[in-house]
Amino acid sequence: MLDETATAPLPPVRDWPAIDLHGVDFDPVLAELMTEGPVTRVKLPNGGGWAWLVTRYDDVRMVANDPRFSRKLVAEKNVTRLAPHFIPVDGAVGFEDPPVHTRLRRAVAPAFTTRGVERLRERATGMLDDLVDGVLRDGPPADLTARLLLPFPLAVVCELMGVAEADRPRVHEWTGLILSSSQGAERSKRAQEEMCGYFSRVLRERRDSGGEDVIGLLAGAVGRGELTESEAVGLALLIQIGGEAVTNNCGNMFFILLTRPELMARLRAEPGLRPRALDELLRFIPHRSAVGLSRIALEDVTVAGVRIRAGDAVYVSYLAANRDPEVFPAPDEIDLGRSPNPHVAFGYGPHFCVGAMLARLESELLVSTLLDRFPGLRLAVPAEDVPYRLGALIRGPESVPVTW
Repeated sequence: MLDETATAPLPPVRDWPAIDLHGVDFDPVLAELMTEGPVTRVKLPNGGGWAWLVTRYDDVRMVANDPRFSRKLVAEKNVTRLAPHFIPVDGAVGFEDPPVHTRLRRAVAPAFTTRGVERLRERATGMLDDLVDGVLRDGPPADLTARLLLPFPLAVVCELMGVAEADRPRVHEWTGLILSSSQGAERSKRAQEEMCGYFSRVLRERRDSGGEDVIGLLAGAVGRGELTESEAVGLALLIQIGGEAVTNNCGNMFFILLTRPELMARLRAEPGLRPRALDELLRFIPHRSAVGLSRIALEDVTVAGVRIRAGDAVYVSYLAANRDPEVFPAPDEIDLGRSPNPHVAFGYGPHFCVGAMLARLESELLVSTLLDRFPGLRLAVPAEDVPYRLGALIRGPESVPVTW
């Protein structure tokens, strides 16, 4: 008897253009793809060929956690992708598979344990209070992004990393260029090379001193021969860039709260609801454009009745998985009390975001501080005039003008 998955016609290849969406609007192309089937085929604006797209919650988690799908092979292929630039750093953890991937993450794990992150709580709270004091002292109006949502996560991730205060503006500039698709591949590549050069120099300087921050842990691991310098630089780059995502995620969260005052009022009235509400906002917000990094099938694998051949590129959409109605009833609605809420906003499987606990801490502090210290907080412009970043791989508002 013939294997039906082997003889079934392939789904059509759908063009998925880069769309600059406003606010927290869900990507209409992704919404259509979700209705066309749990496994479809897409062509993104850059790279070559087409790739499979997996959108159903259970299938997304299966692919993300299945060793038959490789991240390492992506660096060797010209896979269709959103970004015009594709510049993986040698040994970068995002492009490794277990057991190498496991070894790389182990080197920085102590900084991201509950103890490691909680060690930052008091310092982070103090930094945020100082920033808020400055905003309140200057009075309204203010740009929430420029005054709080950008400098606070940057300061916290740099604190975790061990980046000196004098170097932080340059590190932020490099990160913005690496994450943007609007200035071209050459400028992004140059920014990445400059940041890698910076981390190489700092790692050598810290080789003998070590420490509990990420750079200290990496320098120690290189000194003991557990990591190569290029592997340590790749890890440092990934963690530093990942810290920038909190700015955009929190910008999206506050855009929701400021445009839906009933939600903000409820969180002020029920502080105990905030941790659960944070999970719901993380589930709901479209935290990136299109999809992230692909995987390559190492052998033929059947997903949702579709045969994916060895060598095929596969994307999973965490955004789509977080809107799966089989897992999240009324997925397009915000339910601050939603429980259970097994969202995959931080990914799933071996590549689950190493900084998830830190991101939650920063988001929790930002949401609670702004709700409690700005009782009259509201947008200073109509919602449609809040500018969103153009050509960004990670979605978020360019600025959030507020008054109180």
